Amino acid sequence: MTSLLRILRFAPQLNPLYLGIAVSSVLAALLSLATPFLIGAATDRIVDAVAGRTGVAEAVTAVTWLAVAFLAVEVAATAVVSVGGYWGDVMAARMRTVLSTRYFEHLLHLPQRYFDTALTGRITNRLNRSITELTQFLQFFANNAFTMLITTAAVLVITGFYWWPLAVLLAVVFPVYMWLTAKTSTKWQVWEGEKNTEVDVASGRFAEVVSQMAVVRAYNRQEHELAGFRERFTKTVGLTRTQSRFWHGMDAWRRLAMNVVFGLMYLIVFVRTAQGLFSVGDMVILLQLMNMARQPIFSMSYLVDSAQRAVAGSKDYFAVLEEERERAGGRALEAGEVRAVPNGPAEARADVVEGETVPLPADVPAVRFTDVTFAYDDDAARPVLDRVTFEAGVGEKIAFVGESGGGKSTITNLLMGLYPVGDGRIEVFGNDVAGLDLAAVRGSIATVFQEPFLFSGTVRENIAYADPDATDERVRAAAKAAYADSFVEGFDHGYEQIIGERGLRLSGGQKQRIAVARAVLKDAPILVLDEATSALDTRSERLVQAALEELMVGRTSLIVAHRLSTIASVDRIVTLRAGRVEEIGTPAELSRSGGIYAQLLQLQQAGTKEAKRMLKEYGIHG
Repeated sequence: MTSLLRILRFAPQLNPLYLGIAVSSVLAALLSLATPFLIGAATDRIVDAVAGRTGVAEAVTAVTWLAVAFLAVEVAATAVVSVGGYWGDVMAARMRTVLSTRYFEHLLHLPQRYFDTALTGRITNRLNRSITELTQFLQFFANNAFTMLITTAAVLVITGFYWWPLAVLLAVVFPVYMWLTAKTSTKWQVWEGEKNTEVDVASGRFAEVVSQMAVVRAYNRQEHELAGFRERFTKTVGLTRTQSRFWHGMDAWRRLAMNVVFGLMYLIVFVRTAQGLFSVGDMVILLQLMNMARQPIFSMSYLVDSAQRAVAGSKDYFAVLEEERERAGGRALEAGEVRAVPNGPAEARADVVEGETVPLPADVPAVRFTDVTFAYDDDAARPVLDRVTFEAGVGEKIAFVGESGGGKSTITNLLMGLYPVGDGRIEVFGNDVAGLDLAAVRGSIATVFQEPFLFSGTVRENIAYADPDATDERVRAAAKAAYADSFVEGFDHGYEQIIGERGLRLSGGQKQRIAVARAVLKDAPILVLDEATSALDTRSERLVQAALEELMVGRTSLIVAHRLSTIASVDRIVTLRAGRVEEIGTPAELSRSGGIYAQLLQLQQAGTKEAKRMLKEYGIHG
């Protein structure tokens, strides 16, 4: 239950609703307790009239008023329960909003390494399952728990007033039943966790297949994917059989024991009434009170069942929230903590807004790597980067050349702070990235990836992703600079055209030009191009490359290129071999050095199949 209490503490703004629900539950419980007494009193009046101890007219008047009182109590109880139920529904909806937002907010600040290994579908399914189970339990608990507790306590007190042995029997029933239920829950949660794992894996694969349906169909793997999906859910059926057989078997024994105890109590009440120790009205009151006590006991199974599901779900939920967030100012950022502007006076520190950048002094390199060593896995045989050192001056164009997997893209990933540096130092305009707020670092960098990474909204939304407040004029100017305005204006809805998930309604060249327009709009001082045209046809590549050439003017550009013609136009080349810098120099210098770049030029001139194969090992297409 600790995790459930932790959930409740997440949303102190819901305290008024908790209080309202508690008050309505107390009132509902008290009103329900009045019913047995009204019915018992009416029973005694009727029995007295039938026995001739009172007049019929007097009895009719009395039972009429008791009936009116019963109606008033029921109307009041209906109103109270309805209001409490409304508050419970609102509380559940608001709690769902709080939990979902907190989960998403935390995901947005987790390191890139977390997403390298986590399945997208599993992340999504964990959110849906955990929060649904939590909110369902909290809603049921809020609407029923207080009523159950108050009713139980009142029944014990009232029964004890009539005859204390009955109260003792009831008092023994509750803790024994709860103890037996708790004993059952340990095994139940283990099986529930195993089921959740199977469903999460299946959901993760489901999301992957849906996003890559063309590949699945191209290789006729529909039946294979379906079989794997079915197998996961079939395993949950077997687990459910074992889990449910155990739970309901134990529940049957608990209920049987309770039936025996309540049967004994009914017998005692009947015998004492027959002996004249209880009146008929007393008997009616006690029977109804015991029935009222039975309901909370037997509802305990559902309460515990839903609580167990909530606890199991909350474990997954908190497992994500306990993941360490990206650092801020050289340390991990705690949940809900404010990000601070780097290098600012203490009294001026505030949230970093989109588009904010690192200070730009003119007398230092824009980017500097000093003895940077990095491995994606701590236990890797060798690092991806090994003591890499280079610098890029303001406005300089630097290209990276090396074999595939040699660390070219890793350099750009480290620059953007997607991964923490193992050893060494990375500086942006003289500022150590390890001590800067990552929002400011990334605000200084515009990136065009090999994959455009577009969203399912409109063309305008995708271009303005770098600055949602950009005017239409700025968006159109960015599109024009990226040679995208001609095809965008040809759409039926122009810049408001919906492009589909990941831009599926666009060609490869169109998607990449929108990605370039997004980078143009950002107008950052550092530009990263990670094989930005490698997946395009020749005509689209020419258009995108022309847009990139204009975009690079006046900016520090780091280029992971795939054509030697592009590399030839840069200011300097950094060649990498086995994660180490082999050479740094101008294209002219390195073409004569006999190193990697000179070898690539020779292979290009050779033009043989073997030469082309070797070029591709370095990510060069020609």
